Amino acid sequence: MKKTSTRLADGRELVYYDLRDDTVRDAVDRRPLERTVTTSEVRRDPLLGDSVAVASHRQGRTYHPPADQCPLCPSDGERLSEIPDSSYDVVVFENRFPSLAGDSGRCEVVCFTSDHDASFADLGEDQARLVLDAWTDRTSELSHLASVEQVFCFENRGAEIGVTLGHPHGQIYAYPFTTPRTALMLRSLAAHKDATGGENLFDAVLEEELAGERVVLEGEHWAAFVPYSAHWPYEVHLYPKRRVPDLLGLDEAARTEFPKVYLELLRRFDRIFGEGEPPTPYIAAWHQAPFGQLEEFDGVTRDDFALHLELFTIRRTSGKLKFLAGSESGMGVFINDVPPERAAERLREVASS
Repeated sequence: MKKTSTRLADGRELVYYDLRDDTVRDAVDRRPLERTVTTSEVRRDPLLGDSVAVASHRQGRTYHPPADQCPLCPSDGERLSEIPDSSYDVVVFENRFPSLAGDSGRCEVVCFTSDHDASFADLGEDQARLVLDAWTDRTSELSHLASVEQVFCFENRGAEIGVTLGHPHGQIYAYPFTTPRTALMLRSLAAHKDATGGENLFDAVLEEELAGERVVLEGEHWAAFVPYSAHWPYEVHLYPKRRVPDLLGLDEAARTEFPKVYLELLRRFDRIFGEGEPPTPYIAAWHQAPFGQLEEFDGVTRDDFALHLELFTIRRTSGKLKFLAGSESGMGVFINDVPPERAAERLREVASS
């Protein structure tokens, strides 16, 4: 992997990640952009104890542009985009309309390929590995920022999810706090460690799932399963078999196997609902240990946390979506219409030949 860092016309950082070491990236952003001004502010809810990012400048962000005006495609002649060069493998840049900025963290966009009409599932294994390397590098770089406590790499795919740019891409949020979902995991981890005299909860969950009926696929270094208490109609958790706290901890063997396993999962998701159905909308989310101090989580260290990816769709059956209504949105109590055992069975049924 070759990494080349540059600046866009308004001062935002852009980084090219290339498969070839001899690739030259010297294109200049020719757009007449003024320096980006953001209004991001993090406010803490005194009753719930969580945080809300208030970012009014995002009301003006790009919204479903025509394909020939996509800001994530390479620049072409006088059609100038967020990427100054006429081609790229993988590119990462600071979001022009960030939810988090300055002392409130940072947001980045990750373009998986220059092919506007592709999806992550269409990538070859070398390209998917390059994306993994880019996620890892950004996790490392962002963890060193004073305002950052947790790094979250994720992909929203599909208009049903709320995606406003059709080009295959993901995002990275670098939060100035430990997120509520992660804090819940850490509290459960601490309680289990105390109750069992030191047993790791993530290890126990993985061992139990691998011995059960909800395994979707398993490699030498990775395992994917539908969790016992899945929240979503089709939800898969992907774990490295050797526990590591973040993407930086993966060894070369796990990195090499990851593309094959992950691409197969994504392709199965696109086959869940049968031929003729539109691409399956999904969210793919990496859970990594926070980089801040963990004193509030009794006896838990970063090394106790287990890196894992959560992949789920909001489509519950052909032509029907799972909406978060009263119980889910009002009380945080999910109701799942698809038994996890049946979801795992279906995901095994659609395995590629």
